[in-house]
Amino acid sequence: MKHPALVQAFGEHLRRLRKARGLSQQALADEAELSWPTVQRVEAGTQVASLDVLASLALALHLPLKELLDFDEEAGT
Repeated sequence: MKHPALVQAFGEHLRRLRKARGLSQQALADEAELSWPTVQRVEAGTQVASLDVLASLALALHLPLKELLDFDEEAGT
């Protein structure tokens, strides 16, 4: 992984968005048609989300993709 702090910061951002909507990781995974471990690993910052996964998450959270990617890159440092 070339940018672990960025991946970690995105995971924290995703967790905040999910919790703000009152969703569990499993509920988000179901809505996004992803596996629960994928959501868990992305939130934990141990998996880099592909564009396909990001698009699925954005749709599930009812957000434009660019809004999903609008987060403080320094938060994970």
